[in-house]
Amino acid sequence: MTAAFRRAVPADFPEVRRITRDAYLRAGHFAADHPYMGLLEDVEHRAAHAQVWVAEAAGKVVAAVTLTFAGQPYSEIARDGELEFRMLAVDPEHQGGGVGRSVVRQIVEHARQLLGIEAISITSAAFMERAHVLYKSLGFCRAPERDWYVPGEDGLLWVFRLELGG
Repeated sequence: MTAAFRRAVPADFPEVRRITRDAYLRAGHFAADHPYMGLLEDVEHRAAHAQVWVAEAAGKVVAAVTLTFAGQPYSEIARDGELEFRMLAVDPEHQGGGVGRSVVRQIVEHARQLLGIEAISITSAAFMERAHVLYKSLGFCRAPERDWYVPGEDGLLWVFRLELGG
């Protein structure tokens, strides 16, 4: 499924919040009371300090993602010349239909248009195997030398990177 990819507007925020919450909870990544869920659900804060984008199909938001750059508040791993994407979530009702793949492809195309951006980076929890298969299939490579742990937690976070090249 190809979905239109655009910057989120405030009217999208409730749906972005629902999709992100539902996708993370249904996948079993976090319990509803995990502190990270509060960060995921604060779409207004994300939009004020990073770029929130949505994928829309048939007039309905079906996925959301946050884009950020080195040195910005939502950046965890981006280095100079990298676009970092985070918090990619596909509405559970639309998972398995290619929406996630379409969104990542559109992020890549968007990044190619940005002056000074030479690569894309993403952090993914070591247990998010479905995401890893997707990223690798689209040309992202593991960058294990950049793996990291959330302070105070023991879950290893993997870094994937895509060189944009010519």
